[in-house]
Amino acid sequence: MTAWVRVILAGMVLVWLAGCGGSEEPASDPTPVAEMAEESPEPDTEEATEVPPFDEVVTIDVASRLGQDRRLTVEGETNLPDDTRLQVLVERELSGVRWRERVSVAQGGFVAGPFGPGSGLPDGGYLVTVDVQEGSVQPASVRDRLGKENEHLQGPLVEQSRHGLGQVASRSQRFLVGSETRRTLDHVEVMEVE
Repeated sequence: MTAWVRVILAGMVLVWLAGCGGSEEPASDPTPVAEMAEESPEPDTEEATEVPPFDEVVTIDVASRLGQDRRLTVEGETNLPDDTRLQVLVERELSGVRWRERVSVAQGGFVAGPFGPGSGLPDGGYLVTVDVQEGSVQPASVRDRLGKENEHLQGPLVEQSRHGLGQVASRSQRFLVGSETRRTLDHVEVMEVE
């Protein structure tokens, strides 16, 4: 016999032995189905407690801080239910470059970031926006409070979704990195070129 044939036969014997192995414990008598039905507890006749809808004016307070690495961390507090999904967007005003992160509310707050390139954010103005996402992407526990299309959201931060998927809420805040933004001169002299 060749070596390959021996290896194949040895493998087949091992597979056969593994399949023949059994439990060393004796089998126990199965409980008859009729007895199992008698032992099972009665289902609760009480209906599940209904979750009250969210009936407050939406508040979102945003604070941004620049770390030693010149990257931006966004923290906030809100009265939205825990697990509400938010999107935090940081946009550089001068170039329109954006960074975004999806976070969830936990114990009345959220933290996102750090935002920016590894080399840090250049000086200038940045717009920080926190959006409450559409009801269709919210967890079931949040939809129970806010409604299927966030219809229970109310207040000045609330508006209709651009995609017609119900209501959303949004809060924006400007943040300045450095002492001054880049300026342009208002006095421009136009010269005629021949």
